[in-house]
Amino acid sequence: MAALTGKVAWVTGAGSGIGQAAAIALAKEGATVVLTGRRKEPLQETATTIRQAGGKADIKPGDLMKAASVTRIARDIEKKYGRCDILVNNAGLNILERQWAKLTPANAQQVIEGNLSSAFYCSTAVLPMMRKRKDGVLIHTSSMAGRHPSLLSGPAYSAAKHGVVAMSHTINQEECVNGIRSCALLPGEVATPILDKRPVPVTPAERKRMAQSEDVGDLIRYVACLPAHITINEVWITPTWNRGYVANLQRSKA
Repeated sequence: MAALTGKVAWVTGAGSGIGQAAAIALAKEGATVVLTGRRKEPLQETATTIRQAGGKADIKPGDLMKAASVTRIARDIEKKYGRCDILVNNAGLNILERQWAKLTPANAQQVIEGNLSSAFYCSTAVLPMMRKRKDGVLIHTSSMAGRHPSLLSGPAYSAAKHGVVAMSHTINQEECVNGIRSCALLPGEVATPILDKRPVPVTPAERKRMAQSEDVGDLIRYVACLPAHITINEVWITPTWNRGYVANLQRSKA
C-alpha cells in the first residue's frame, strides 16, 4: 500500500511548476489530491496527468488572495472528504518592479497577498480539520529569500517569504500538542515559470543547472510521508551550481 493511501492533500498553485510536481508526487503515493489555482485549464492538465497514472485528483479553482474564496474551497473539501491531511501552500507570484524606487502600494499588495496572505488563509482554513483528527502536515513553499533578503527577488517578495517562514514555525509552536506538523520549504533557484518574471532573462542553459520542479516535488512528498512523530521544521533545497556562490567566487578572484 502506498504511504498516503486514504489521505487528502490540498495543493495550491497546482497548475504548474512546484505545485504541479508536488501534486503528481503525492498522488503517486496514494493521496487524493485537491488542485487549486486561479486558472482552471492548467489544473485540468495536472489532473489529467494524475488520472492517467491511476491517481485521484479533484479541481477547485479559486483566487487564494481572497479569504472568502479560501473558506469556500476548504468547506467544499470538508463536505466532500471530511478531512484534509496535507496542505501544500505553494501558490505564489512575483513582479518585474523589484526595487523600492519602482514599488507602489498596489504592486506591493499583489506580492504580499499572493505569497503571504494566501498562505495564512489556507493554513487557518485547514487547521480546524487537522485538530479534529489530531494529525496533519502543512508544507509551505517559501524561498531562500525567506532567510536571506534578496535584491534579486525584491523587497516585497523577500518580506512576504520571511513571513511564511515565521508563520510555519509558529504553527509548530502552538499546534504540536495537536499532532500537527509544519514545514517551511526554502528553495533556491528552481526552473519554474516564475522565472519569466525576472527583470533580467534567464537563459535555457542557466535553467538546466537549477533545481527542477520535480526535485522539489519529491522533497514535498518525502516530508508528507514522514511518520507522525517527526517534523522537519525547515529545509533548504538549492542547485549544486549555486549562481550566488559562483558569483562570490568570481569576485574573490578578481
